[in-house]
Amino acid sequence: MKLSKDQISILAKGFCMGCADIVPGVSGGTVALVTGIYDRLIGAISSVNKKFLSLLISMEFKKALEHIDFYFLLPLMIGVFSAIISMAKLMHFLMNEYGVYTWSLFFGLILASIIFVAKQVNNIKKFKQIFFVILGTAIGHAVVTLIPVETPHSFFYVFLAGSIAICAMILPGISGSFILLILGKYLYITSAIKAPLEGDNLLTIITFAAGCLVGLLLFSKLLNYLLKNHHNPMMSILVGFMLGSLQKIWPWKEVLKEKMIRGKTHILEERLVWPSNIGAEETIAFVIMGVGFVLVFMIEKKVNKKALD
Repeated sequence: MKLSKDQISILAKGFCMGCADIVPGVSGGTVALVTGIYDRLIGAISSVNKKFLSLLISMEFKKALEHIDFYFLLPLMIGVFSAIISMAKLMHFLMNEYGVYTWSLFFGLILASIIFVAKQVNNIKKFKQIFFVILGTAIGHAVVTLIPVETPHSFFYVFLAGSIAICAMILPGISGSFILLILGKYLYITSAIKAPLEGDNLLTIITFAAGCLVGLLLFSKLLNYLLKNHHNPMMSILVGFMLGSLQKIWPWKEVLKEKMIRGKTHILEERLVWPSNIGAEETIAFVIMGVGFVLVFMIEKKVNKKALD
């Protein structure tokens, strides 16, 4: 099957979303916002409703697929999962071997994304919108500074963790993988995925996936309603989420407290620091940060040009 230019573009955007979702602290929802597909994504997911089920039961499959914007969702999801499968090892390598450079790129991307999203809010300087930005920033800050906890491995809790984490994955500025880490289920779920046929791992994966599906369908409907009926306050809160998450992405940090959880070191408390000496590494990092910043506005320009054509 030959893909159209639009489908290739959607697939590429999904791939970028998947790359972002791999990194704890970075959200694929931010990429969706910058690339201009966020509203369409939320609308498509929330359209899985009674009407969709009714069309399926009536065997009106073509209308059912059109109802959920299937030919948008399909290439997008292919792009997302392709990135997760193909880029996970590379991203892991970059985070471990070139952490400062990788975080610098993401910091530049998120910083520019904040400006991009803020431009979409009408009268953002008004008190009402400023209040929602501050509220979003406070929530974003609170989330990224939470400490990972030990939690039960019951199927109910796995289901609950999936439903909460998937909500974060479609919120700009809040990482679903980081939420899983806070809920004490990141290593548990990833370990199950690595060995699905061992013990109860397959049942754990199915339970987690079911939680993700339920959480996604319910939360997307709420987001879709808020974006349609309270666009400015909602976008202001999203700006705040991204502002609050910046501290998680800043490349230079000093670890104050850490803990071993299931054989892996997790940071419980850290402090942002400015590099003490601006040498070659720091200079390169700031250049990469600038590249990430400029890249967002290049994407914005391309998206706007396409919208005018």
